[in-house]
Amino acid sequence: MSGPGRGVFWDVRDRPDAPRQLTRLALYVLLGSAVLILGSNWPVMVTALKTVTPIWHATIRIAGAAVAVLVMGSLTGNLVVPPKRDVPLILSTAIVRLAGVMVLVFIALTLVPAGRASVLVWTSALWTVPIAAVFLGDTMTKQKWVGLLIGLVGVVVISELWNNNWNDRDVVVGTALLLAAALCNASTSVHIRQHQWSIDPLQAMPWQLLVAIVPVATLALIVEGLPDFDWTWQLVANFAYQSIVVSGVAFWAQMIVLRRLSPVSVNLTMMGVPVVGVISSAIVLDEGISAPLAIGMVLVLTGVAVNLLWDPAPHPSKQNAANMSVPNQTASKLP
Repeated sequence: MSGPGRGVFWDVRDRPDAPRQLTRLALYVLLGSAVLILGSNWPVMVTALKTVTPIWHATIRIAGAAVAVLVMGSLTGNLVVPPKRDVPLILSTAIVRLAGVMVLVFIALTLVPAGRASVLVWTSALWTVPIAAVFLGDTMTKQKWVGLLIGLVGVVVISELWNNNWNDRDVVVGTALLLAAALCNASTSVHIRQHQWSIDPLQAMPWQLLVAIVPVATLALIVEGLPDFDWTWQLVANFAYQSIVVSGVAFWAQMIVLRRLSPVSVNLTMMGVPVVGVISSAIVLDEGISAPLAIGMVLVLTGVAVNLLWDPAPHPSKQNAANMSVPNQTASKLP
């Protein structure tokens, strides 16, 4: 069989009837695209927050993502009703990981710079280690302690505890909300690890998003009242990017890559997301990249890398496909 991309993006097949597989080059192109999409989304979210209040922003983002993922599932024949055994985790992920994290992050983005926010949210990979040790009985090895301590030093550096900006209520509240969001991500990651799914992540995502709409929309009505903003074409394009490209395409790309490459390699590459977040925020929003932010980001990412390298997950090809357990979730968290 001949055709464009054969041997470059598609593996050469021994038999004409063999299923096509993406090459490693194509997989890394997908992975790099996901990093750029997710990282550049931070200034996009901040731009929308200039017009839309935080909780309504979260509601629209989740609703748009639900529509995008439902359409993708329908077109690919991947839309299934989850069995009862998966319902508790779908509820947990929807309420805590999606609804809770979205609301916390969007409120925080009205208080602190997007670049700092992108790094602090990424600390969830650090908090997963002690939470898993407490609730799953994971062993806290010397290497894990080193990674955790390096990451915590990074958080302190980013927070600039030695400066008087802690007298600024916005800094204190915004940082606390972002760390709370990171803890929410970490706790649900641990919950996901101990559950054997009957469906895969792409099949679970539409239901998680649909469930998440309810508490977020209710909270928006209670706290912010009826939405009061104008739907300009720029705002429509903004939410289309967040819902279709970020929550749809980028999530799909991550799931495809996680099935073919080592989760450790994927998650180490995904550590580029906060780096892109910091750089894109500096370019688009004219945020400065201070020395504490740059040093703290390096320390946080180093701590995450230490934990990943000393606690590698099994290669996807060795996982039991029948139990459809969700891959390492570090790479697939929102926003």
